[in-house]
Amino acid sequence: MQGMYKTERAPGRQARGMTTDTDTAPAAVPALAPHVPLAPAPAPVRFDTKIAVLLREDLETWQRLNVTAFLVSGLGPALPEVIGAPYADADGTPYLPMFRQPVLVFEGTAGTLGAAHGRAVSRALPLAVFTSDLFATGNDRDNRAAVRAVPRDGLDLVGLAVYGPRNAVDKVLKGARMHP
Repeated sequence: MQGMYKTERAPGRQARGMTTDTDTAPAAVPALAPHVPLAPAPAPVRFDTKIAVLLREDLETWQRLNVTAFLVSGLGPALPEVIGAPYADADGTPYLPMFRQPVLVFEGTAGTLGAAHGRAVSRALPLAVFTSDLFATGNDRDNRAAVRAVPRDGLDLVGLAVYGPRNAVDKVLKGARMHP
């Protein structure tokens, strides 16, 4: 391939751009679609509430996933306002609704989890808990019995989910860090 690039015209010659020995006639330019004005981008949605999960930092990966799933499963039935509308794809296949807002996942030490639990209880925020005893049970009845058997201050918490006004949830999570 041979090419030449000139930035100014030499005396007595026509100006030429880049050429190669493989150049052919220019391709036809397709007709452009008529201009359709784009709708302005919608303003970002900012929620005045927050859904947060706080996990104990020493959990195995499978435990983190399992605990998170169990914890958030309690929010929808108790707080219908956190659930959005059902989904459907372009073919009309229906799907279940999901949360209307993001779920933020945090981690912290056992001490951070205990302090967050106390702050959530003192603020009367909707709260779900998962204790280490629940890893040994296999059903909801036994899960509830395991939690009921231990006083609040004695719960061996491995996770909690909390919902409420953003500022209140932020205060509950003081000392926690975003999950990596």
